[in-house]
Amino acid sequence: MNKKSKKFLSVLLVAVMAMVWMTGCGSNATEEGKEEAKPAESSSRQIMFNGSTSLTPVISKIASNFNEEYGTWDKVDKSFPEDDIAIYVSAGGSGQGVKAIVDGTSDFGMLARSIKDEEKEKIDDYHEYQVGIDALTIAVNPENPIAQSMDNLTKDQIVDIFSGKYKTWKDLDASLPDKEIVVITRDVNGGAHEVFQKNIMGDATVKSEAIQAPSMGELVQNIIDNPWAIGYASYGLVNQNEGKVVTMKVDGVEPSAENIVDGSYIIQRPLLLVQSGEPTAEQQAFLDVVLGEEGDKIVEEMGFIPVK
Repeated sequence: MNKKSKKFLSVLLVAVMAMVWMTGCGSNATEEGKEEAKPAESSSRQIMFNGSTSLTPVISKIASNFNEEYGTWDKVDKSFPEDDIAIYVSAGGSGQGVKAIVDGTSDFGMLARSIKDEEKEKIDDYHEYQVGIDALTIAVNPENPIAQSMDNLTKDQIVDIFSGKYKTWKDLDASLPDKEIVVITRDVNGGAHEVFQKNIMGDATVKSEAIQAPSMGELVQNIIDNPWAIGYASYGLVNQNEGKVVTMKVDGVEPSAENIVDGSYIIQRPLLLVQSGEPTAEQQAFLDVVLGEEGDKIVEEMGFIPVK
């Protein structure tokens, strides 16, 4: 196989693994067979990422660009071997990202939330890297009359909507149609589920009839497809679908980059990479790109907020 073919194969590996995010099937793809796919002797050559469906497209894009530019590790640094660059990125939710690190089936876990103390205790020699900042916006379909009549929901109103106290939009406001409120949430493995529960719901429970989307991309698509839906959509995904969803203020605070960064918008979350142990030289070379100017550029292009 010539070098050009090897380079194409390396890029293809990233593309194939990134398909997990687009199809929403990541949790099954990464639960099985990863330890066999990662022999110890090649652990410094191939890099595996697993976790957050929000962070997956960001790391996938950076990895694709990295492969396209270098192809083999020696092109990154002359001290590295002439081996193909193989970076695998798969989605399964933030909880799956932590589990993959604890189980030793991935090099990096991707989280769209802070890591819990009890999770951190299970990871030997814990390391954390912040890639960006995201927030959960309260989003509705632009065809919903609420998009024209209201631009703000109080925290209490949001709790009443998601808990099922309000059954129809008319229950929220008499001027709105007597149409059932369709609540869209992430599944329990998603970082968004935990962030929303902690920052908004508190002791209240999301109604059992809520539709649980397997990825943030599908959650946003469900809102786009249903004029009577409401959900907590990633700030980044909303920016990627400009005009297709409408976001609401929360207690009078708009989900803008400025308000998210200064903390006045309360439903925000970090985008993290976590690891057990020190990164290898090859892993560090890729991390330098992820956490550098090029990574910040892609984070912003994807609609999220760079940390710098």
